[in-house]
Amino acid sequence: MFASFFKSKKWRFLAYAGLICIILLNYYQTTLNVKLNEWYRTFYDMGGEIDKHTIDDFYEQMLVFLQIALPFIVAIVIERYLTRVWVFKWREAMTFAYITHWRKVEHDIEGSSQRIQEDIYRFTRTLEEIGVKIIYAFMTLFAFIPILWGLSSGINIPYIKDIPGSLVWVALVVSVGGLAISWLVGWYLPRLEYNNQKVEAAFRKELVFAEEDKQNYGGEEKIQTLFDKLKHNYHKLFLHYLYFDTWLHTYSQVLVIVPYLIMGPGLFMKLITFGVLIQVSNAFNQVRQSFSVFTNNWTTITELRSIYMRLSEFEKNIGYDRKVAQNL
Repeated sequence: MFASFFKSKKWRFLAYAGLICIILLNYYQTTLNVKLNEWYRTFYDMGGEIDKHTIDDFYEQMLVFLQIALPFIVAIVIERYLTRVWVFKWREAMTFAYITHWRKVEHDIEGSSQRIQEDIYRFTRTLEEIGVKIIYAFMTLFAFIPILWGLSSGINIPYIKDIPGSLVWVALVVSVGGLAISWLVGWYLPRLEYNNQKVEAAFRKELVFAEEDKQNYGGEEKIQTLFDKLKHNYHKLFLHYLYFDTWLHTYSQVLVIVPYLIMGPGLFMKLITFGVLIQVSNAFNQVRQSFSVFTNNWTTITELRSIYMRLSEFEKNIGYDRKVAQNL
């Protein structure tokens, strides 16, 4: 999966050059996000002291916002385009590396054609989705942890206020705790996704054969049997997602008010301004969401794990040799 792109003589320059470009663009977006966080403080402080400012001050802040937002839009559009092209090249490398070995196999594993065509596509597409989020999360942590550490001085809650960088530790604890619980609650989801792919493949295969020979394939009884298996697996998956989604959305909503619970007393005791409260809320959520990148994208990660299982099985079936891939 990785050797065909990152170790291949044909593809590795593009693989690493593209990865570096994506990382640099994400770093640039993060620097703009830090400036936006500082703008929140200035703007909301101005709103809290409206008598000391004029309409010109307001328009000046709108101009500052545009100077941050417009480059951010350009950067994210360019980054998304380059990432999509880069990921498609990865799919191309994997596809032809697998086909070279697949041609020589006498006994195909279940759904071989699907694993080459659809699973490689889903693997690269899902990696694109989650990979960019993980890169951006690490960049955000690098940029916002010092900010949140400094803002922790405004806390006026017993015990917590005595801990240096307490907001960072709170964000870490709730995020790691959420990840641990999510792992336990979603324990069965990857295997259920994997099973779904098997029944989907059998159903699709029957329909493909029926396109060419409706006399011997695609009979109503056979289709009904295959679809019943599909229905059984999906209902089981939906049931497991029911309690997982209940946990995940409850967890997400509760965390919205955490920074306000921590910093609110300081606001009413006039230890901090309203702008500082908004800045803390934004910085806390940036850090907390970065720590929680795996929890917040658990459904995507579950899908990726099930695809990885299928492609690993396929590699074993075709005798895929990573050393050979390096020379392709």
